[in-house]
Amino acid sequence: MTDKEKIKEGVRRSYGELAARIIEKSAPASCCQPAPGCCSPDEDMPSYAEQLYSPDELAGLPESVTGITLGCGNPTAIAELQPGEVVLDLGSGGGIDCFLAAQKVGPTGKVIGLDMTPEMIKLARRNAKEMGMTNVDFRYGEMEEMPIPNESVDVIISNCVINLSPEKDPVFAEAYRVLRPGGRLAISDLVTNGELPEFIRKSEDAWHSCIGGALDESVYLDKIEAAGFSDVEVTSRTYFDLDSLDVGEFIEGLAEPLSLDELRASLKNKIVSIKVRAHKPQ
Repeated sequence: MTDKEKIKEGVRRSYGELAARIIEKSAPASCCQPAPGCCSPDEDMPSYAEQLYSPDELAGLPESVTGITLGCGNPTAIAELQPGEVVLDLGSGGGIDCFLAAQKVGPTGKVIGLDMTPEMIKLARRNAKEMGMTNVDFRYGEMEEMPIPNESVDVIISNCVINLSPEKDPVFAEAYRVLRPGGRLAISDLVTNGELPEFIRKSEDAWHSCIGGALDESVYLDKIEAAGFSDVEVTSRTYFDLDSLDVGEFIEGLAEPLSLDELRASLKNKIVSIKVRAHKPQ
């Protein structure tokens, strides 16, 4: 396997195990800290859905949805969704953003949730069935090769997932391909303020925690523009609170000893949650 394949398989395994625990009705789990930020999936962590979404948005959602909040923001809040639109959610997880989007586009609209983890697809489909959601379709597939027809989607949303891909150029190119002319992106994701230490980039745990694959913000935005998008706009930036991040495991196996304090110092003001909007030209 190549390094990129190993990263994908590691991410798939990590989030698959998390979904399996929810499916088996074990304790609710969350990979997320209070917005912004994403950390290692941990079944002992409480749900932070209430810190990412409003009470009105969460009302009526079951624990199997709110208890597996895997994001660093709320992309539906900036997507300006309209009745009848077709929405694609990249890395749909347990389905929370899909269900919120489905309420906004209504019965004449449609939401497609795309995820590369079979267990997540199984969980999301079960959630949709229990909630009676008929305008949501969860599909297995990868962001780098979306099983979606050309120019068939009005809006693409994503919540702290694109950073997990080791190949972000194909992700944005595919997003451009499947959007209709005039379509738009509405993304919440983690980026960096400057370069990360190389040992973080090489850490499997850091990748699973949405940090190892995070790009410098300027590079991230350049990739969106390079795919053909216009009006690329960052609507908010919030720096990650490292005090709530379990980064101790990142330092295991280093050639040179590094204390936890030194690690935190090297990451201070480096991890940023951003919300991004962009359009595909008419």
